[in-house]
Amino acid sequence: MTVTGTGNAPDVVDVVALGESMVTFLPSRPGRLADVPAFHRSIGGAESNAACALAAAGHTTRWVSRVGADGFGDHLVEAIGAYGVDVSYVRRDPDRPTGVYFRTAGDRAGDAHEVAYYRAGSAASAMSPESVDLDAVRAGRVLHLSGITAALSPGCLDLLRELTAPRPGRPLISFDVNHRPGLWGEAYGPEVLLDLARRADIVFVGEDEAEEAWGITGGPVALREALPEPDLVVVKQGAQGAVALPAVRGQSCRWGGTGGRAGTPPSPGCDTTPRPTATAPALKVDVVATTGAGDAFAAGFLSATLRGLPLTARLRHGHLAAAATLTAPGDLAAPPPRPLADRLAALDDPAWGRLRLGPGWTDADAEAAEEARTR
Repeated sequence: MTVTGTGNAPDVVDVVALGESMVTFLPSRPGRLADVPAFHRSIGGAESNAACALAAAGHTTRWVSRVGADGFGDHLVEAIGAYGVDVSYVRRDPDRPTGVYFRTAGDRAGDAHEVAYYRAGSAASAMSPESVDLDAVRAGRVLHLSGITAALSPGCLDLLRELTAPRPGRPLISFDVNHRPGLWGEAYGPEVLLDLARRADIVFVGEDEAEEAWGITGGPVALREALPEPDLVVVKQGAQGAVALPAVRGQSCRWGGTGGRAGTPPSPGCDTTPRPTATAPALKVDVVATTGAGDAFAAGFLSATLRGLPLTARLRHGHLAAAATLTAPGDLAAPPPRPLADRLAALDDPAWGRLRLGPGWTDADAEAAEEARTR
């Protein structure tokens, strides 16, 4: 798959990410929310997390959203902008607040883990096709979206449907399913995520969340069959690893000839040879916290995609970016330096399987990286 530009506009960037970000309050020590005496302020949001990680990896990125005309909104715009992300198209809402949330320490999957969201009626929930600059959103080689946005409000769902609709010159659409059961109301449910995913070019989905949201079992092959349209479906399998499944029709059918994007037939004479899948086992990681790891995986994969790397290398770069976040306490962590990431991603299978990464590994120098490689 080749990522192409969208035109000669001066503000074209590598990746545009659209979605809600919130001020995150991390606990000063482990324990129930009722027992934590103080919290440290941070930032969190699936799409802005990916934009920040991509910017830290050397790509040009833009975050598009709405925040309140309040101090928390100021903090989000300033903190995300400090990563080098273009925040000039973030709109301020004088009538709605910036969303915030509190969480306990440790693994999100733990039984004692608590998250308290205060996002109902937030400024971001007022996003719609009329309230954002669609030209700025589309001015990227890649547009990264998440299913979280679709669940915020009917207007947000309309916006995602508008952005994923087939149209000439559409950027490559990256869609992270990010199923959050607590966000969906009675008016519509996670079935809309399946429709949005089928309109995307690259889809990131966890095997477990596909079963929870859509009742799809049978592993990556069953998911690929349920999502026939995207160029690429990336299935995350937790501790087992990840697999990338290309579409049956070839690259020329998606990007060249008269074949268009999602929903249009392949061009006459296009290559319909099945493309081989790629797999990459997960790394052994000394986990500090899991929040944001999926966003980092998407960022690492997209970074490698923008660089034109092979599928297996893209998956490995996703794992490495996720490992950086897994070994840090917040939603965001500095990705490994590109030379280190490239070296580790190029390891042979036995050496990759021997890697074990812990806190601070992204600061490793060449000697430490060599030690990790042969451990």
